[in-house]
Amino acid sequence: MRNVPAITAEGLNHWFGTGEARKQAVFDVNLEIERGSLTILMGPSGSGKTTVLTLLGCLRDVQEGSVELLDTELNGAPEPLLVATRRRLGFIFQAHNLHESLSAEQNVLMGLQVHGKGDAHKQLEASRHVLGLVGLGDRMNYLPANLSGGQKQRVAVARALVSNPEVVFADEPTAALDKESGMTVVQMLKALGKTRGTTTVMVTHDNRILDMADRIIVLEEGRIVSDTRK
Repeated sequence: MRNVPAITAEGLNHWFGTGEARKQAVFDVNLEIERGSLTILMGPSGSGKTTVLTLLGCLRDVQEGSVELLDTELNGAPEPLLVATRRRLGFIFQAHNLHESLSAEQNVLMGLQVHGKGDAHKQLEASRHVLGLVGLGDRMNYLPANLSGGQKQRVAVARALVSNPEVVFADEPTAALDKESGMTVVQMLKALGKTRGTTTVMVTHDNRILDMADRIIVLEEGRIVSDTRK
């Protein structure tokens, strides 16, 4: 029996604005994303890739068409179901969105506390472990103001991964990172796909990581123009 995809989109359309200012941004997107895969969305600025990412990731209401995420239909789903689905996901954005008054360790702990996973001791152990994986074992007690831009982004990555999400949605996660740090993050995501079946959907302009993708989807003007599997 064929594995059920992590994400299925059918006839996905999206508009911004109202009345005469209403403009279509996504046109008839259809795709299936396999569990455990690393899929990259690419395209020029304004191509709709981030809009598609947020629609697939339960961060924007589905206006027309179907998105099935982890066996949950998002179009018309009640808010409690959407909240429960988001708790199964991890998000990494170009803006790290750290709490400036909390240490690196405390910021990562929040990624577990919002999910209510594990007791306090296990949460602390998990947070320290994942910070070590991203090379910040010696920066756990640092406030964001005392971290570089790349270090802040690695804290954000650790926060997204600490709860072992089933799907990770990442929007330009390596933009603030040097080559070595960027490769480390993508290698972690790739490894999670192999060991835990974690699915990753990533928007990027970073040509350094394209060879690591299982699939590259290119969008232009809200339409899929290329879909390459490796």
